[in-house]
Parts: sequence; C-alpha cells; structure tokens
Amino acid sequence: MKRISILGSGWLGLPLAIELNQLGYQIKASSRSEARLSQVKEAGISAHVYDIEADKNDDSFLQADILIINITSKSVDSFKNLIALIADSPIQNVLFISSTSVYGDSLNPSSPAITESNQDALISCPLLTIENLFRESLHFDTSIIRFSGLIGYQRHPGRFFSQTQEDGSVKCKPIKNPEASVNMIHHDDCIGIIKALLERDIWGEIFNGCSSDHPTRREFYTHAIKDYSGIENIEMNFIESENKINKVISNEKIKTHLKYHFMTDNLLSATAFKTRVN
Repeated sequence: MKRISILGSGWLGLPLAIELNQLGYQIKASSRSEARLSQVKEAGISAHVYDIEADKNDDSFLQADILIINITSKSVDSFKNLIALIADSPIQNVLFISSTSVYGDSLNPSSPAITESNQDALISCPLLTIENLFRESLHFDTSIIRFSGLIGYQRHPGRFFSQTQEDGSVKCKPIKNPEASVNMIHHDDCIGIIKALLERDIWGEIFNGCSSDHPTRREFYTHAIKDYSGIENIEMNFIESENKINKVISNEKIKTHLKYHFMTDNLLSATAFKTRVN
C-alpha cells in the first residue's frame, strides 16, 4: 500500500489520517502543535513536526509516495521552498486542499454555477498563486480540491453567527446578503472525496468540493442558529443589501469523474448539523 504524508492534522487532517490508516495506507501526519501531535500518536499514526515557514524540519516526513497538503498558510515563498523539497523527495503525487474562495462573487444573481473550467470567475489571490505553483511543477503531479465552507462536528454553522450574552441568552450576529446562496460541504464528504480520488488514482485535475444544495443564507442560517441554540423563536438579524451578489459552485465534476455520491447533500437536514467531540 502507498505511503501518504498528510501536512496538517487539524479538523480535517487528523480524521483523514485515521481513516486512511485503517484502510491500510502507510500514514505520516504533521502538526506544529504538541497537543495535536499527541493526538496523532495516540491514534497510532507516525507523528512529525513540520512547519513550512520554519528554517528546519523533519526530512523523513517527505519520504512518501503521496503528499496531502491541508494547511492554512498563504505564504507563497514558503510554498516555493516546499515545492523544491518535494522535487528532491520520492513524492510522485500531491493533493493540495484549496478553497472556492479563489472564485469571486457575481453581481448577477442568475449567473450559472461556477465550474472548474471557468477561468473568468477566478480572482487574483495568494491561494491561486500557490495552486499554480504546484500545477506547474514538472517533478510531480498535483490534483487540487477546492472545498467550499466547511461544516460538521465541531464546526456547527450555527456557531458562526450566534453570540451568548452575559445573562445566558443567545443573540444572532448581523448576517449580510441574506438572499445570497450558500456553498458548504460537510466534513464527512471532504474525507469521502479525498478517499475517492486516492482510490481512483486521479492526478492533474482540479475539483470543486461543494454540496449540491444551495439554500439562501436566510434559510440556512435561520435553520442552523435555531438548531445550535435550541431556541425556536430566536430573533434573526439580517442586513439587507442593495447589491445582490451571489456565487454558486458546481460539483458536477466530482460526481462524474470520481463517481462520488454525497452523504450530506441536503444542507437543511439534521445530518448537516450533527456534532462530535474528537
């Protein structure tokens, strides 16, 4: 079975490492946090300190066939250095976890859903620059998954706009653009998509990771905040906007190329808001 190193073992990386380890892959996982490294070790996974912005790291971490990059750093120079190190390693394939934030909003509410081939929707940003650095390398093949808003377990969407007062009551924070569509994906589908890509051994591609369901922010956050607070009649706080910006992300390529079936495709279902303590 192939050797996989996972750079970043947080909300997504550690559960992913555990699942891939159970499937028989030889897994290494990294973190900059000693507490998180302890969790990695407790899960029976090889734990490594690795920080792309540090001058020195554990070189053995890059002794792998596949590298999955799942960190929040947007340091272009640090990623350039990492790419040079990967080029001198046995790594043949890189999976770069990116974000649909590389796509801009549209002022046309009826704009078609954004696909991976829609170059006009891209905006200039460090994350897109980093994506291109990996795609341009001749030393390894890179696939990119652009995940939308991440929800599930500790990331209950109702927490984003809920605020507990001193008296214990819960208020809703201001929510802008209530008629705009939401683009979200559940934690379990993030892992499922990554597993599908590895199983099918598909490289050199870009995928949008997003639920098929796109309720409005009004619908979604009303439902989420009620679920999180347990208060059915909580007063919502929407800020209406004259500019009806919108963005809808298409996931058709994941469904056709990876033959993937979403586990949480209804964002207003109970499944979307289930919680778990790791």
